[in-house]
Amino acid sequence: MENNRIPMVAGNWKMNGDRYLVEQFSKGLKTQQLTCSVVICPPSVYLPLFSGHDFSLGAQNVSHLENGAHTGELSVAMLKEVGSSHVIVGHSERRESQQESSELVAKKAQQAVEHGLVPIICVGEPLDVREQQTVETYIAEQINALTDLLSVEALAQCVIAYEPIWAIGTGKTATPQQAQEVHAFIRRTLNEHAAGLGDGMRLLYGGSVKADNAKELFSQPDVDGGLIGGASLKLEDFIAICQAAN
Repeated sequence: MENNRIPMVAGNWKMNGDRYLVEQFSKGLKTQQLTCSVVICPPSVYLPLFSGHDFSLGAQNVSHLENGAHTGELSVAMLKEVGSSHVIVGHSERRESQQESSELVAKKAQQAVEHGLVPIICVGEPLDVREQQTVETYIAEQINALTDLLSVEALAQCVIAYEPIWAIGTGKTATPQQAQEVHAFIRRTLNEHAAGLGDGMRLLYGGSVKADNAKELFSQPDVDGGLIGGASLKLEDFIAICQAAN
């Protein structure tokens, strides 16, 4: 199976940003010689405001449905029309605050792939699971929901981001070894589902990635870049993280 593991750095602005930040990133990233794949995921209302950029755009969520009476939802077709090529699905903040199940996350990923968006699928464990040393069982259930629904061909179009929930916005970071262990487990699990599937899939790490720890995290053999939260709102920091992935 084809290996498409060009390093990727995706910035998740969450519910932050404004027109000025859009302009700052559109202009600021132009001056950089970055070899990694760069994706900026602002609030969806800002997607049409980006212009003249040479990076990809992503949304932070998408409906698993195509259209209809679903107030407040956004479809894949709508996101594509305003410039999105990627979409984050299953972020822990939505799994927790919106009670999104792994089955719903898989449906969103399937909808994205079938209609031409690249899903960045988030998986990760809370602190109690880490302390109970049942991380692999927890992550396997999230991965299995994907492999149960999506074809191998569809899965090959996906990106998976491992985000330990206990390290999101807390200032805590998984050690490079901890990150590598879970990434290696995810890759093995995918390879067991279909030979070569995991070998060719980009696996990103997310969880308080900063300019000063990115290089060590990204140097791990199974870490192909990062899904960046807070540091993606500061242009200089984000550029430094992208340079660490080059």
